[in-house]
Amino acid sequence: MITNSIKHFLVAGSVCCGLAATLCSCNDFLTIYPTDRTVGTDFWKTKGDVEEMVNGAYKSMLDYSIQERAIVWGAYRSDELVKQKDLSNITLDNISAVNLLPTNGYNSWASFYKVINNCNIVLNHAPQVLAEDPEFTEGDYQTIRAQMLALRSLCYFYLVRTFRDIPYSSQSFEDDSQNLIIEQSTPDVVLQHCLDDLVEAERYIMKSGAYGRNDWRNWGYFTRDAVDALMADIYLWRAAMTHSQSDYQQVVSYVDKVIDAKDAYYNLYHVDNVTAAEEDKYHLEEGDEAFYTIFNYNVGNSHESILEWQYNGRNNSNQALENYYYQAGNEDNYSRTSMLMASQIFNSVATNANTAQGTKVYLTKNDYRFWNNVYEANNEEALQLGVRKMIDNTGTIYDNKNTLGASQTNDRAFKEFRQNWIVYRLTDLMLMKAEALVETAANDSDVVTLQRAFDLVQAVNKRSLVKDAKDTLLFDDYKAKTSMELLVLAERERELCFEGKRWYDLMRYCYRHMTGVNISQRLADTSAWPELYQPMLKMIIRKYEAGKGDAVSYKMKGEPYLYWPILESELKVNNLLKQNPVYIQEKSTSKN
Repeated sequence: MITNSIKHFLVAGSVCCGLAATLCSCNDFLTIYPTDRTVGTDFWKTKGDVEEMVNGAYKSMLDYSIQERAIVWGAYRSDELVKQKDLSNITLDNISAVNLLPTNGYNSWASFYKVINNCNIVLNHAPQVLAEDPEFTEGDYQTIRAQMLALRSLCYFYLVRTFRDIPYSSQSFEDDSQNLIIEQSTPDVVLQHCLDDLVEAERYIMKSGAYGRNDWRNWGYFTRDAVDALMADIYLWRAAMTHSQSDYQQVVSYVDKVIDAKDAYYNLYHVDNVTAAEEDKYHLEEGDEAFYTIFNYNVGNSHESILEWQYNGRNNSNQALENYYYQAGNEDNYSRTSMLMASQIFNSVATNANTAQGTKVYLTKNDYRFWNNVYEANNEEALQLGVRKMIDNTGTIYDNKNTLGASQTNDRAFKEFRQNWIVYRLTDLMLMKAEALVETAANDSDVVTLQRAFDLVQAVNKRSLVKDAKDTLLFDDYKAKTSMELLVLAERERELCFEGKRWYDLMRYCYRHMTGVNISQRLADTSAWPELYQPMLKMIIRKYEAGKGDAVSYKMKGEPYLYWPILESELKVNNLLKQNPVYIQEKSTSKN
């Protein structure tokens, strides 16, 4: 066994695999159901067997616990979200107070290892079907192999960013007789495995659009654009930890591949719109249409999107997103409020929003996102506001009179919460490139590189401004390298808030200003850790009422505090695991 909870999920994932569906109709992988058919020598015989297991791997990525962790790990720990004030939840309270106890259920990584194991099962067994079924060609095998390598890499990337030192295995776990007690690998090892796998995947993965125009698989499955997006993200992460200029260059290279590919695909159907201007390569949605087109569940899979987990609301609802951002509970017993709310940094605008001292997110009320991302925007007294992005049925809201924005509604069907979760979209990639360019600039005098970064930020920002509104961004205001870095970070929050990105953005920002980080050494193998960058901690505590965030910043002293502890039950069954050293396995919250 790897660990107790991992074992439980992996065995379940390997036994329940008779998936009664094919790939021929829309959203088939959402309608498949496991049966009692056991994976074994009688199963891996046909192309259909392999396709069923591939569908099963993708379906396991839609699990409630994964979506829940994408929100809590990636957004709630940051300055974006607070617990709904009337909700009684000690666990969420502890997370806010940086009391990340080893008994906290959010520490469980089992659902991600279930997906990893499902990918490993396909990778380990699919080759034998080549000899069994002549309809399963080498090309079929390589395409499926590429998808499983990519999906596995995404899961490992989530785990590295959340726990840092994690067990890595490419071996499938399929019965109780296997004994896979695995020690943790360091980030350099795991990330390099992922990058190597993605280089291989890129060679054989389907191009975006290859499934046919408007086919959901262009967004619901890994495609070449999704592989390149993930590679850019991994390189950006590793570059922040190691300060590697070559890794930052790789980010620029892989983002450019995605931009060029999406530009070429767009031009196939919009020939009349092609111009020579660089910003026209992005083909971003217009500001007053972007919110509805990208986030409304009746649309989804916009041309800006790269990878989205597909929910149809009938056989698979996005219940985690529903509970945390919309209404908590189930269809028979639910609250009219969500578990989490947007913090006070979204309630008004500030002229210093793009600086380290900024206490708000937006620069101007002429930004569509100010009104659309949350309910009751412009309520300066509100300490928390409802999340509107991915929740509201209606389209763009903008009020020229600057009165309160839309009030929160509860008219969305509870039983059919068919809201996709966007993993990557184009503006995310554009801002990754801007971030990397800032770090490759030699100094403040490298105007050419800094201008390139600024142009990307401005393209994202400008499309979100009300038509004919005065531009809020001027290059001369951000021409210093440190100012440009903060501008990119601020624009990412305006554009990507609540999408599970912010905590990891803040971690990268912190790492870029830390010295002594060693990604080849496990945290538990040393007692001397680099200190955290204080401006990053000041950003985190913006969401607290005055004075209440000071204890949080005081507790977070060194690198281990950026990560979650390993679940206590995992340590009991795998004696090779070493706990994050700042968390003592006691009921108290004392620290080393």
